[in-house]
Amino acid sequence: MNRVYNFSAGPSMLPESVLRRAAGEMLDYNGCGQSVMEMSHRSKVYQGIIDSAESLLREVMGIPQNYKVLFLQGGASSQFAMIPMNLMTKSGKADFVLTGQWATKAYQEAARYGEAHVVASSKDKTFSYIPELDPASFTKDADYFHICLNNTIYGTRFTELPDTGDVPLVADISSCILSEPIDVSRFALLYAGAQKNMAPAGLTVVIIREDLIGHAMDITPTMFNYQTHADNGSMYNTPPCYNIYMAGLVLEWIRDEIGGLEKMKEINEKKAAMLYSFLDNSKLFSGTVVPKDRSLMNIPFVTGSEELDAKFVKAASDAGFVNLKGHRSVGGMRASIYNAMPVEGVEKLVAFMADFEKENG
Repeated sequence: MNRVYNFSAGPSMLPESVLRRAAGEMLDYNGCGQSVMEMSHRSKVYQGIIDSAESLLREVMGIPQNYKVLFLQGGASSQFAMIPMNLMTKSGKADFVLTGQWATKAYQEAARYGEAHVVASSKDKTFSYIPELDPASFTKDADYFHICLNNTIYGTRFTELPDTGDVPLVADISSCILSEPIDVSRFALLYAGAQKNMAPAGLTVVIIREDLIGHAMDITPTMFNYQTHADNGSMYNTPPCYNIYMAGLVLEWIRDEIGGLEKMKEINEKKAAMLYSFLDNSKLFSGTVVPKDRSLMNIPFVTGSEELDAKFVKAASDAGFVNLKGHRSVGGMRASIYNAMPVEGVEKLVAFMADFEKENG
């Protein structure tokens, strides 16, 4: 077997021990004689799987009891509509910080259902920084305040949360969930597509404070109402069964093999520091993000030459470092070093980049 180092922004690598366990249980889960892929979601066996996944997520993230955990489908993009339909129901207003493509899409979708206000944006410099926020510009009676905590495409992250007072803070944490501890109580709602750090594509996780459930707009489709899923334990319809099972395995890996989110953060900081240090001292490669706003998960970089960028991406792929091409809206390269990327993978990438620089610098 010859596994590559996969630097994809998503779907991304999964821990090897998780994949091996899933493979071992593929035909017969826990002695029940069938695969999780084929069992009824109404069975006692599967109920145990989904209950365990929720319990593990609560344990690992320290989720307070007054929050519901919902296992949904439709990707994080479906939340761009679900959130305003469920939350933008009092003043009909919401604030947004535009730090990239996904935050912008969340803003554009919300504008279909109410007054969406942009309080700050970093579009002027290709979203290469997190803009300073002036609380005086915040909408005092907004129904919620939305941010994207980590920006997958542009490689920035919030290192300090906005103080929104009594206005509920909502965050897209798709590309940073489970990468480090997070104080869930600071947020009213967190949501994430699982395919970057948690499970295969197809599962969306929503963590929502209970008092925000039950106020959906009359036009809200049944499947877009958080109440529907909260009342039915994420089982109103057939859930993404196998992906929830896989999320449970990943959570066990974080708790039992890694040692929790504090330890996970240490490992992620080590990997990021290694790559950023090389970029900061390189004469060929350079990072594209303001240093204080750099992501631990997604690291974009360039050579300054589109031709050389393309040469590097091909050479890296040939050497077993795949999916390093940057997003089409940015160009260059991007290394996504999520939880499952081993330290060894980043060490070897840096060594390869050093060799490439010697030959092409």
